Amino acid sequence: MPHLISTDTQHLAAAADRLGFGIPGFAHPLVAPAEWAELTRPQTPLHWTVLNVANGPGSRPDPHCLAAAGRLRNGGVRVLGSIDMAYGARSFGELVSDAHRYLDWYKADGFYLDRCPTERTALPEVRRVTTTLRALLDEAHVVLGHGTHPYQGYVEAADQLVTFTGPWSDYRWSQAAEWTGDHPAERFCHFVHSVPRGHLDEALRIARWQGASTIYFTDRTDRDGQADPWAAMPGYWDEIVSRIGPGVSE
Repeated sequence: MPHLISTDTQHLAAAADRLGFGIPGFAHPLVAPAEWAELTRPQTPLHWTVLNVANGPGSRPDPHCLAAAGRLRNGGVRVLGSIDMAYGARSFGELVSDAHRYLDWYKADGFYLDRCPTERTALPEVRRVTTTLRALLDEAHVVLGHGTHPYQGYVEAADQLVTFTGPWSDYRWSQAAEWTGDHPAERFCHFVHSVPRGHLDEALRIARWQGASTIYFTDRTDRDGQADPWAAMPGYWDEIVSRIGPGVSE
């Protein structure tokens, strides 16, 4: 039984209605063409997808990534450029340079700041970065990829926070930070790998009760850290799409 934080049934119903996917980033379109093509299917409840060309925007424009991003954007899906913050180790200039490349080469709709710091002391520098990104692109959608609950002040620095990234074995017993209950579900994202098909309903209930409206669940595993569980589509993609598609709620 997972730890839950809310008993507000109206809030939970609203969160269920808004549930949709954030795609952490498939493999390169040449390696995973079926995955990228599937994201253009009409009525798929997609909030956004991450474009990660080569651990960032790469050193030169990639025509295959540009084409994949263009098809999604033409279908009304936000495409976010992945920028690695390396937990605060990369310089401000490096991060802004990556952002410019995503905008110039791929017409990104926003940014996914991977490996974002979580501690209070790093917040001013993260806020400096996100403020600059929004100055570069009006209405940029900015997601902080913490992977765990950060200091609560981060919620004001971006549109969304990823407050869980990890395996099902941890997620099923997870507990949302109490402060998240003061904010709407659309501010939070959960990415969970190694989720067995038989536990999809339970995983969806946890996301709803913990107040996260953007999710990505997959049966792919990280093979003890030796593989990227997000690189390929889950084997039960059609099933999970049907469970949270338009008009579906619990």
